[in-house]
Amino acid sequence: MKNIINIIFASIIFISASYAGGPWTQQKGVGYFKLSQWWIEFDQHFTDTGELDPNITSGVYNTAIYGEYGISERFTTIVYAPLFSRSTYNNQVSATTGDVLLSGEGLNSIGDIDVGFKYGLTAPGAKFPIAATLTLGLPTGATGGGELGILQTGDGEFNQTIQIDAGTGFQIGQANAYFSSYVGLNNRTNGFSEEFRYGLEVGTGLLNQKLWIIGRIGGIESFNNGALNENANSSTIFADRAEFTSYGFEAAYYLTNQIGVSVSFASAFRGKIIAAAPSYSVGVFLDLSK
Repeated sequence: MKNIINIIFASIIFISASYAGGPWTQQKGVGYFKLSQWWIEFDQHFTDTGELDPNITSGVYNTAIYGEYGISERFTTIVYAPLFSRSTYNNQVSATTGDVLLSGEGLNSIGDIDVGFKYGLTAPGAKFPIAATLTLGLPTGATGGGELGILQTGDGEFNQTIQIDAGTGFQIGQANAYFSSYVGLNNRTNGFSEEFRYGLEVGTGLLNQKLWIIGRIGGIESFNNGALNENANSSTIFADRAEFTSYGFEAAYYLTNQIGVSVSFASAFRGKIIAAAPSYSVGVFLDLSK
């Protein structure tokens, strides 16, 4: 059960990857806002050695808002807030007798909120923009839920991530396109290991820029320098030393000049202490930059 709970919450990392804003800051007084539903359900996972193992069917479901707002031409604030987060595991049933060995449970609460501050290191309108972002992961989620005290919607620790983004825009025939990449370091408190984060993103606009198709590759590598004991109580901790390399796709369609809908998908090429199943997201957004 310890590994199951750790795997569930390591999977939440996929959410952050799906909101990479690249090196472009918002214009002053302009913003981008999104309401989305994200979920993952899985019955197997990558172990700490990268092998696949079965587990009780489990799931995480987040209803969240995401926003970017330009304070100045170079300075943008960012918020990701899971206003409703639910984590579950199903009944564990005996394969021989059909008896319920462990009753399933669920926990509902707010999730951990991320607050970010992005600063453009290059001048607005630069051909190859570069930006630095500080993201603070606030421990606003619940821990120790359920009868066994093993359900969580947050990790109970304070994260600080420094990230550098770089990218550029270009043309593919008549279509606009862009490329961006990032690297980052995540400091985790309460004895958790620090992490190295990385990612690449490519997108192109079709149908007169109404439809945007985006592809992503990203991941996390642990420094394995934490002080947590592997036998620590899993009901009060977030997964330590989790690693993965993931790929994902998103399609965003503008219904009007500023309002649109999006669908996305992400999964892992390889991982440690993480779910071996894809995650999905659907959302509606308001883009005031247009």
